[in-house]
Amino acid sequence: MPSRQDSAALPLAGVRVLDWTRLLPGPWCSQMLSDLGADVIKVEQRGVGDPSRHNPPRYTEESVYFLSVNGGKKGLTIDLNAPGAKALVQTLIARSDVMMESFSASVAARHGIDAASALKINAKLIHCSISGYGQTGPLSPIPGHDLVVQAATGLLAPADHTPQMPGFQTADYAAGLMASVAILAALRRRDRDGIGAALDIAMYDSMFQLGQIGLASALARAAGASGEPRMEVWGGNPRYALYPTQDGKTVAVSLLEGRYWKKFCDVIGRPDLASGPEDPSARLSSHGALNAQFRDAIAGYCSANNRDVIARAMAERDIPVVPVLTPDEAVASPHAQVRGLVRQVPHPNEGTMTELRNPLHRSGLVRDVRQPAPGMGADNVEVLTSFGLTENDVRMLAASGTI
Repeated sequence: MPSRQDSAALPLAGVRVLDWTRLLPGPWCSQMLSDLGADVIKVEQRGVGDPSRHNPPRYTEESVYFLSVNGGKKGLTIDLNAPGAKALVQTLIARSDVMMESFSASVAARHGIDAASALKINAKLIHCSISGYGQTGPLSPIPGHDLVVQAATGLLAPADHTPQMPGFQTADYAAGLMASVAILAALRRRDRDGIGAALDIAMYDSMFQLGQIGLASALARAAGASGEPRMEVWGGNPRYALYPTQDGKTVAVSLLEGRYWKKFCDVIGRPDLASGPEDPSARLSSHGALNAQFRDAIAGYCSANNRDVIARAMAERDIPVVPVLTPDEAVASPHAQVRGLVRQVPHPNEGTMTELRNPLHRSGLVRDVRQPAPGMGADNVEVLTSFGLTENDVRMLAASGTI
């Protein structure tokens, strides 16, 4: 296994990524590629930058969110409307391995960074376009923010529940993950067959792919089946739900398997509730006539005990009933610390920042140390000279307002 400190031994060492994306899916994906060893260049519009630089909260000066999804990259600025931009863009494309963008189709084409234009310049390029709804289809012109994409997938109101604001940007991260997989697969094919790729990655498509449970009944109905009884994972199963505790907090109960249900019933002094064998089909059901009895027993135990008392009792017996943690509790939790998922790292402007560490850090596949996110255009000279431009070329581009 390569040393995690040896960047040259990482899987994507020597791969150059030109990243024009903004906000979340693209930047999170390209940070993953950087963690895997790629040389990622974050390209921002001169004088404007990535809008997420302004997202609250901040440490002292800089956005916590922006720093968390743009680490390990170099910063380059280009004014795409400047006279020298077109030639510069073509030079960058010609000497890159991967190019990512999240513009609308018309904007990308106008500036020559769409897939068709880019692949004419570099036939072996992996071009990845990340958008809300994809490059085709009636929804494709609509800006793809996470909430509206989730709404369109049918997964925002599962099992006829009243729609609720999501607590997580599922569509954003789904697209980031799908883009990562697609780019890695396309690079593998390019290395084998010598051909580039045009990847059309949509938040909509990517979240739809996560619908095996949420869309299960709809898939059955689409094939002519009834879709009933449906898989019950939305609170209708009393053994798979959230319950308030005596101290006004909450625990998550996940007693799907009969053996854990029996252990739980022994703890609460109700072995009668788990006296007989269960049919496997009961696992994700509502438990029918037993629903109210099960729910009352669980609710009664939880309402009579504090959250952390319940958590300790369950953990001692390896029963899957755990506290619903606040974000602050989760960041400070012993398990997150033992797994090495959160750590304090130095930052040139902030002094210290808190980093969510790549979960592959134990495998030797990613950088052990991720450089801080770049300032806007902080690496213009270094980046452009690495593409073969002279320092005089760079000075002229700066003087013309192109960079």
